[in-house]
Amino acid sequence: MRYIKSTLPSNETIVKEIKFHWSHSFLSWFYLIFLGIFLIGIYLFLRSLIERYSTERAITEHRIITKTGLIRRSTEEIRLDRIEEINLNQSILGRLIGTGELLITGTGGSELHMKWLSDPIEIQKAINAYRMVDLGS
Repeated sequence: MRYIKSTLPSNETIVKEIKFHWSHSFLSWFYLIFLGIFLIGIYLFLRSLIERYSTERAITEHRIITKTGLIRRSTEEIRLDRIEEINLNQSILGRLIGTGELLITGTGGSELHMKWLSDPIEIQKAINAYRMVDLGS
């Protein structure tokens, strides 16, 4: 959370860090162990490892922020009062192990797609709770 914390104004704090699910790491190691003899396995392992450690996702009192990239940085933000809908997608296996993805749509057609979430329903609840607080103020 170094990048997100360093860019927040003094009157805004992180209320929830959004973490990757353990299955993301499991799949990375699966790629390395079973496909490592082929170069594609090493590539997929390194790619998902870099994705995990160069991605920051957080909810503040006023917005949702994601930052991706190791060398090239990309950030996306949606203010909580500009969110139109939050769509949850979980497979059967995802429901069993507690992982999924959220597609958050803002006004003007902006979208924030977050994959490999640990407990996506709890994240959806947190976003909705802070949206209500933000809309009330």
